[in-house]
Amino acid sequence: MSTRADVCAAAIADAFQDDGEIFASPMGLLPMLGVRLAKLTSNPDLVISDGESLFLAGVPPLFAKGDVVEGWIPFRKVFDVVAYGKRHVMMGATQVDRHGNQNISAIGDWAQPKRQLLGSRGAPGNTVNNRTSYWVPKHSPRVFVERVDIVSGVGPKLAKEAGPAAARYNDIHRIVSNLAVFDVTGAGDTLRLLSVHPGVSVDEVREATGFELDVPADVPTTREPTTEEQVLIKEVLDPKGLRFKEVPQEEAQP
Repeated sequence: MSTRADVCAAAIADAFQDDGEIFASPMGLLPMLGVRLAKLTSNPDLVISDGESLFLAGVPPLFAKGDVVEGWIPFRKVFDVVAYGKRHVMMGATQVDRHGNQNISAIGDWAQPKRQLLGSRGAPGNTVNNRTSYWVPKHSPRVFVERVDIVSGVGPKLAKEAGPAAARYNDIHRIVSNLAVFDVTGAGDTLRLLSVHPGVSVDEVREATGFELDVPADVPTTREPTTEEQVLIKEVLDPKGLRFKEVPQEEAQP
């Protein structure tokens, strides 16, 4: 039986399966696990790094040193890739709103925030140049809000309002949480529910979301990882069970 963390890893892998030969930039533990799972299964052409300065030919376990190196990607070179656009980044999000805007900057009013966070970092450039997805390990109304306090990552509606230069390459691809999977193709460029994880109901997702979701008449269940994927997750990529630090260990109930 799969755990909820395993289901999330497979859902993240699925977000990268059709990318082809593109640089995958996962931010965080579960995104890294999902990207490496995709590299070993659905998308062997995916280009991965050690998160510091090296392109990897092999696919090592989480936080292990890469044994086969095929290129050099120091941080300053990442900006060249961002501008070129051959990249899919999966970032975290302190807030996501109904139009797919993301906030990692601060909570509260811009002039006097209640809490200072990371700052916008690479979010604006990512969202106007590269395919961008988000990972949310704790789905709640405090994260999924009607309107983000500060726009760090730009959603499709705001990008279109900003003009062709901002909208041309804006591509908010997937939002994966510990409860469900979304995209931003709902009415008026809003969050649409694509699937709920095993054991999670549509009503639970609605209650944990601070705005009205676009919910299709028939919402499928997020797939569980295959036997091959479970072996790769448990024995190859994350034998130490680090994934349970983000999503506590529990079986994905049917």
